[in-house]
Amino acid sequence: MALRLLVDRRDGLGRAHTDLLNRIHKLLLELLPGGAKKYLSAAQARELLNTVRPRDLVGRTRRRLASELITELVQVDKKTKAADKQLRELVEATGSSLQDLHGIGPSGAARLIGDVADISRFASRGHFASWNGTAPLDVSSGDQNRHRLSRAGNRRVNRTLHIMAVVQLRNDTEGRAYYQRKLAAGKNPDGGHARAQRRLSDVVCRQMVNDAKRAETGPGGHVGAALKSSAADLIPMIDTSDKSLPGPAEPQLRTPLLAAS
Repeated sequence: MALRLLVDRRDGLGRAHTDLLNRIHKLLLELLPGGAKKYLSAAQARELLNTVRPRDLVGRTRRRLASELITELVQVDKKTKAADKQLRELVEATGSSLQDLHGIGPSGAARLIGDVADISRFASRGHFASWNGTAPLDVSSGDQNRHRLSRAGNRRVNRTLHIMAVVQLRNDTEGRAYYQRKLAAGKNPDGGHARAQRRLSDVVCRQMVNDAKRAETGPGGHVGAALKSSAADLIPMIDTSDKSLPGPAEPQLRTPLLAAS
C-alpha cells in the first residue's frame, strides 16, 4: 500500500512537470522567435528567458508568468527527485530485483510490486499477461485467424510495460532483437511493439516469481509451501508470448512479498 501511495504521488508529479513545461513552451514561443527545444530543463528555460526584455505590457506579463512557471517547475523537479529516492529505498527493502531489468526504474518497480502484490495468484505467465492487458484478444472469424490488442486489464501496469518496451527498443537489448525478428517476419511496427511488450510481460513475471521464491526460501535453502506450484510452469520452454487468454486466474489470498523493515 505504501508503494502504491508513493508511486501514485510520483505519477502526479510527472503529470505536473509535463503540464508546466507545456505552458512554459507556449509562453517562450510567444517571446522568442522559434520558441525553445522540445526537451527543456528548468535551468535552460531560465537561461532563455533571461535573453528576453520585452517593453510592452503584454510581453512583460508573459515574461513574468514564464518566470513563475519556471520557479514552480524547479520545485516539482525537487519533489520528483525526493519521491524517486523514497521509492528506490522502499523497493530495495522488499528484496525485489525488478530494477535489474532494462527499462524498469524505481517508479516502474514500485507500480509492479504495489499493483501485483502476490505474483503466485496468477496460474501462468499467460494469465499475468491477460491481467495486465498485453495478451492479444482472439477476434478470428471463419477461416481468418486474427487477434487485436486488449484495451482491458490493469492500465497502470500496462503503461509500465509499455515504457519498458520503449526503453528496450531504443537500446541494444534482447527486447530490441525480438522486435527486429518480428519485423523480419512481416509484422508491422505497431504489431512488433505489441509482441515485444507481451514478451516483456513474461520476463517481468518470471523475475517476480524468482523474487517470491527467494523470499520464501528458509534457512535450509528449501522453498516454502506458500508459493503455489502452478507458478512452476513459468519456464523458458513454454512460449506464451503470442497466445490470447480469456482472463486472469481466480484470485487467491495474498501474502506480502517481503515485509519491509
